[in-house]
Amino acid sequence: MRIRFGCEMGYEFSHPTPLIARLNTYPVKGLAAVPPDVLQLDPPVPTRTFRDAFGNRTVRFLAPAGSITLSVHAEIPDDGALDAIVPDAVEHPVEQLPEEALPFLVASRYCESDLLSDEAWDRFGHLEPGWARVQAVCDFVHHHIAFGYAYSHVDRTAVDALAGGRGVCRDYAHLFVALCRALNVPTRYCTGYLSFIGEPEPHGPGDFAAWTECYLGGAWHVFDPRNNAPRRGRILVARGRDAADVPLTHTFGGNRLTKFRVWAEDAATPHRE
Repeated sequence: MRIRFGCEMGYEFSHPTPLIARLNTYPVKGLAAVPPDVLQLDPPVPTRTFRDAFGNRTVRFLAPAGSITLSVHAEIPDDGALDAIVPDAVEHPVEQLPEEALPFLVASRYCESDLLSDEAWDRFGHLEPGWARVQAVCDFVHHHIAFGYAYSHVDRTAVDALAGGRGVCRDYAHLFVALCRALNVPTRYCTGYLSFIGEPEPHGPGDFAAWTECYLGGAWHVFDPRNNAPRRGRILVARGRDAADVPLTHTFGGNRLTKFRVWAEDAATPHRE
């Protein structure tokens, strides 16, 4: 199958403002969008594309004063499979972890694993290490946090999410990441497009999603504490230590968001406005 995905984000600036965007798919060998998911700007302005410290495709440009729209329109092949479940995947002793996993084992701005160490070990330390224990953390976070767009707050951390018990998908991800790292499981924050393919109606409005990846059994595996169920059509845009590393757009000045639309759907079906 093929997934049609993209976004349109409109901004209004009072003066020329630098902007960094991460709205394109994460580069995966042998898997590419057709047409290429190039970031389009209206009006067009010069851009520079580079890979950030985590390998994410990143575009920088100077947005002019006035209105500008950022958009992506593309399709990508997908095997239609659900997120994998690997119950025999083991946890690795820290001394046996690959170096690439170590940055995802320590505290970060929104994921205070150091402050949640006692909480994590009190709740989950008695469980057998491995996939089942990580899933137990996922179950806990899924049930502990009440979802609501009205609960969104840019400064909320994992400690805040645990104390307040409410938030949006990034808060689920941050709390899960912090608890897993406290248990010495390398865990990274992910953001991207998530389809409703195979999900029962009614579907909510399209939006970007946050999920996580844990290093177990010698590989990285998806865990989604917000939905806490395998999903189809997950398209990775960026990954990092937490949301501070992978903002979809980062504007270096005041602005007003005037348009926001996101979609990820079966390309064989009519496009949903």
